[in-house]
Amino acid sequence: MNLRMHAHKANPAAYQTMMKLEETIKQMNGDPILFELVKIRASQINGCAFCVDMHTKDLRKLGESEERMSLIVVWRETPLFTEKERAALALTEAVTQISKDGVPQELYDEVRNHFSETEFISLIMAINVINSWNRIAISTGMFPGCYDK
Repeated sequence: MNLRMHAHKANPAAYQTMMKLEETIKQMNGDPILFELVKIRASQINGCAFCVDMHTKDLRKLGESEERMSLIVVWRETPLFTEKERAALALTEAVTQISKDGVPQELYDEVRNHFSETEFISLIMAINVINSWNRIAISTGMFPGCYDK
């Protein structure tokens, strides 16, 4: 595998804008574990190995269990995730694959049972940001360890 380019070097202003957005979203989301679960699930759907690797490492640093991390991809099939996490993961899947079914009213209602309007928008923004990062990483050829060399 070859890294096509360093996005942060190719267009520093664009990269800094993404980093500012990332930091803003991070501050809005009070639960760092939930934030990382969302990032991992979107990255799994998008096939972004770089981001799955990065955010799994970040989640591990937050003390998350290996069992839960390995089961994010099949979160519906395990009782290890809270109802709030399940709602966020379902919304992550719907927004990441928005052209498939949109965000059905039933899902919206379930998410709103766990998140206020402000928190809902913060969650949507977090999902949008990781989807953007996935697209940047995949388009530029990023892969786990590509910056280690």
